[in-house]
Amino acid sequence: MNQKERMLSGLPYDSFQDGLFEDRIRAKILCKKINEADGYDPDEITKLVGELLGKHKEHFFIEPPFRCDYGYNIEVGEGFYANYNLSVLDCAKVTIGDRVLIGPNVCITTAGHPIHPLSRKKYEYAFPITIGDDVWIGANVVINPGVTIGAGSVIGSGSVVTKDIPAGVVAVGNPCRVLRAITDEDIDCYYKDRKFDVDDYR
Repeated sequence: MNQKERMLSGLPYDSFQDGLFEDRIRAKILCKKINEADGYDPDEITKLVGELLGKHKEHFFIEPPFRCDYGYNIEVGEGFYANYNLSVLDCAKVTIGDRVLIGPNVCITTAGHPIHPLSRKKYEYAFPITIGDDVWIGANVVINPGVTIGAGSVIGSGSVVTKDIPAGVVAVGNPCRVLRAITDEDIDCYYKDRKFDVDDYR
């Protein structure tokens, strides 16, 4: 098993062997092109991001600047949108569902390092992250290796997600914990208890 296969299998791996370093250089070059692209040409940005990602649906957009390790381990769904400064350490698979919204300055990191400094010298590890359909991730959230966030959930700004979050909840904090379930009573409110004053929100 080579180091790339070990990386994708959740085993300790050397990130400078078997073409992994070269793969990261390719991603850096594409990210540089994305981040220097004309901000008034979203089609060009989307084309470049599409070259970088492993899989994507027809409609998606990532606001530059954007950074990732490999790109080819990232999969995004239909209607995916990420605001400024998304960083994805995609040493393992990152699967993001349809209609997911990501706020600014979010870090999604599948990668980690052993605790002991001697073990850390050469090896790292990575565990996949899955984000379900219709999730909203607030600004400045960190999502750690191996986490799954269930469909329809909201992750509050500044949270550090260290464990799985179920579907259909609001979760906040460091470490991130479930605050409450999302219910039908939430449909008519646009912010806390403030009601919509328009009719086309459903």
